[in-house]
Amino acid sequence: MWYISTLAETNRAPFDLTEGESELVSGFNVEYAGGPFAMFFLAEYANILLMNTLSAILFLGASHIPSFPELTTINLMIKAALLSVIFL
Repeated sequence: MWYISTLAETNRAPFDLTEGESELVSGFNVEYAGGPFAMFFLAEYANILLMNTLSAILFLGASHIPSFPELTTINLMIKAALLSVIFL
């Protein structure tokens, strides 16, 4: 259920039909120039990374080693990256 809701929240397939039938060529992206277009897609992929990081924290467990705090960060980054590869 979490996976399906994250797909819907980030507008991934099959929930990616937010635009109408007449806008399926390029959709609402036609209205943006270079800068706003880039910011729009950066925000979309940042949302995907946020959802995968939350999924890694909630469901894949946290390993905390007080003597090596860098290992905890690297572990979380690897888990989020693996989820992102599966998600995209």
